[in-house]
Order: sequence, then C-alpha cells, then structure tokens
Amino acid sequence: MQLTAPASRRTGIRDTDGMAVASFVLGLLGLLVLNIFLGPIAIVLASVALWRGTERRGRALLGLGLGVADLLVLAAVMASDSTISWSF
Repeated sequence: MQLTAPASRRTGIRDTDGMAVASFVLGLLGLLVLNIFLGPIAIVLASVALWRGTERRGRALLGLGLGVADLLVLAAVMASDSTISWSF
C-alpha cells in the first residue's frame, strides 16, 4: 500500500526554483538588515539552485551577486567605522 505519490522530476525543479527566488529575496533584504546572516544564506541557496539546474538561473545569479554585495557592504561599514562589531 502506497500512501504518497512517488516524487516526480517536476518537484525537484520547483524546489530549486524556490531556492533561486529565496536567495534573491534574502540577498535583497540583506542589503538593508542582518547582512552578516542573510548574505551567506543567499550565497548558499543560489549555489545549490544553480548546481541542481534551476529554470530561474537569472534569479539565482542575482541572489548570488546580492549575497556577495551584502558581505562587501558589511566589510565597507566595518572598515569605515574601524570596528568589528556595531556599537550601541
């Protein structure tokens, strides 16, 4: 007795498309807040989506670029402030 349907190829593609969109959204949000966390997550999600062959390749590449930009913005803020962490 089989309770669930077998996984089809389309399910895997939808998962990678979701990862590509999530990496784009997290990379975009990372430019505004929490770039130390959201940047690396966006990079990892975009890399996995590209590796698995997403249909939304452009969105994954944008997420990858925005994730890298998040880390560059963080480095620029830390360099201009001459600190490693934020002071409250």
